[in-house]
Amino acid sequence: MTERTRHKQSVRKAFDRAAESYDSAAAVQREICHRLAALSSAQRPATPVRRVLDAGCGTGYGLHLLAGEYPDAELIALDFAPAMLARVTSAAEGHRAIVPLCADLEALPLASGAIDAIWSSLALQWCDPSLTLAELARVLRPGGIAWIATLGPRTLWELREAFATVDQAEHVIRFHPAEQWIEHARRAGFSLRSQDQRPAFALAADLRSLLRDIKAIGAHHVGEERRRQPLGRAAWRALEACYEAHRRDDGMFPATYDLILLALKKPETAND
Repeated sequence: MTERTRHKQSVRKAFDRAAESYDSAAAVQREICHRLAALSSAQRPATPVRRVLDAGCGTGYGLHLLAGEYPDAELIALDFAPAMLARVTSAAEGHRAIVPLCADLEALPLASGAIDAIWSSLALQWCDPSLTLAELARVLRPGGIAWIATLGPRTLWELREAFATVDQAEHVIRFHPAEQWIEHARRAGFSLRSQDQRPAFALAADLRSLLRDIKAIGAHHVGEERRRQPLGRAAWRALEACYEAHRRDDGMFPATYDLILLALKKPETAND
């Protein structure tokens, strides 16, 4: 088994385990969905949208927004984690055409040019940018739009800084910068229609709650360099003391999500 395959299996297991707890802890993820919805409204395809792919749908919050925006479109709800996908159908209740699809974003089981628009909120950061963007470009029809929300390298920087005072293990995932996403998108054949990078914040009353919420949404897998033993009391006190410097005026602890929003168009012709 390759390292990449082991990574994918670990990510899938993390999100499968998080399926039941995800919605109760996903406030910042819902906020990001609404930011992506504002982008999608401003960057609509010029031609009718008959089929939309939600690429990494999770428990389906984005599908609810898409169903309101495109009530006559078929929505393909794709996720890598079967337990997440199992919770999707109730999220878009009343929409006539939700098609669940458990699949890998790096190898989409969809025909080339079959999709009119692609929505992806907080899924692509778990993938290889080159492979995934090439697949999104392949399945999108000419003139179609992809709306993407992903995460940049300053995501959870407060936790990275605090844990560095405790040990040398990897506690926080490292993500690609916007420039890399844009370059991979261009190589895949996309043109950049819109770009924005502004942080969103998860909030909790204490550090334990903040870490519990991050684990509850499945976003805690960091690979082979992660710490495998629980923190001792002294290490935990040091961690809390370091994080105290980030407490806001309202008493809440923040965790930064370095949000990257992109609107990408597949050109109508090779000259577009």
